[in-house]
Amino acid sequence: MRFRTSSHVHQIGLLTMTRRHYDAIVLGLGGVGSATVLNAARRNLRVLGLEQYTPVHSRGSSHGHTRVIRQAYFEHPDYVPLLIDAYRQWADLEKATGTRLFEQVGILQIGRPDGDVCQGVLKSARQHDLQVDVLQPDDFRRQFPSLHICDHEIAVLERKAGFLYIERAVQTHLDQAKRYGAVLQFEESVRDWQIDKRGLVSVITDRQTYTADRLIIAAGSWIGRLLPHLADHLQVLRKHLHWFACSNRQLQQRTLPIFFFETLGGEFYGFPCLDDRGLKVAEHTGGTPIERPEDDAMRIEPTDLCRVEKFLAERFPGTVFRRGDHSVCFYTISPDRHFFVDQHPQYPQVSFAAGLSGHGYKFAPTLGRALVDLVVDGRTDLPIDFLRFGRLT
Repeated sequence: MRFRTSSHVHQIGLLTMTRRHYDAIVLGLGGVGSATVLNAARRNLRVLGLEQYTPVHSRGSSHGHTRVIRQAYFEHPDYVPLLIDAYRQWADLEKATGTRLFEQVGILQIGRPDGDVCQGVLKSARQHDLQVDVLQPDDFRRQFPSLHICDHEIAVLERKAGFLYIERAVQTHLDQAKRYGAVLQFEESVRDWQIDKRGLVSVITDRQTYTADRLIIAAGSWIGRLLPHLADHLQVLRKHLHWFACSNRQLQQRTLPIFFFETLGGEFYGFPCLDDRGLKVAEHTGGTPIERPEDDAMRIEPTDLCRVEKFLAERFPGTVFRRGDHSVCFYTISPDRHFFVDQHPQYPQVSFAAGLSGHGYKFAPTLGRALVDLVVDGRTDLPIDFLRFGRLT
């Protein structure tokens, strides 16, 4: 099993050259991995983090300037307690570092009253006593005249939602992990891992072999190569992020919340204009299956761009957009689009997070805590049972 061979390695900390055995090794230092290595270091574990690319790279799922964070979760009410923990951890990280990571701009979710999105938001809000506002079409048009809503649709506004500055957040997790003593090595590719008869973990890279008492795998789109029992249950999709410049002042950050539309043609979402690049817009549905993210050309797909531009024309009538920046990220999709957070079926000293399905980053600090709990304590008090891999069997 191999990520990517490189002739360079960044070594952080003087102990890297002399110590080869660790209390724990974390594979992958993207969104979840960076939070995990910090959680491990905070628990006074001697922890090594390994990443095949440079810090905060753009080959995975943890880049693109912003990611949505919200509590009234339409995907399932069981995520809400995890989100409450995540909100607390993000606030603690901001306070500890003096770094602005979260902007509370709210989110508008628009669709049919009986659709999966609005119905799911309201179900989670009722079950967990969360504050949301339901806007009928006339109210919506008065408050958000630049956006179009159909007569048969409603909008649900969650004011406590917002977005995370994703690259800044990943880097902050990495910086804090180093501050707590973690050893982080980049541009080092993992070829394989093994467990010996004593239960000791060996991780073989393109540079050397490390041993540890525990292993945590947060390898994103590459995790199926490291955990073959997951491979048949995961699909990697190429997803596009587009930025469109516009002159409409009503689409600025302090005026427009994040928006998510569930339409008959698909699900589309976007962020207010934060800089000169303009409005960031993407399709949450769809996506192109790929086999090797490391080889992907990451070019614009005309069909995807056409769908996004059609959405903008329909839902932002009267606004002229000029296409600008573009980026690609990868969704690793599970069969039911819920995460896998669990221990290895044979080796309890190994835990993993996989299949975040395009909605996982907001949970990063909570997933990091859960993954460390599982390999250290054999359990976690976080309510993750609905995310166990065994639900599929």
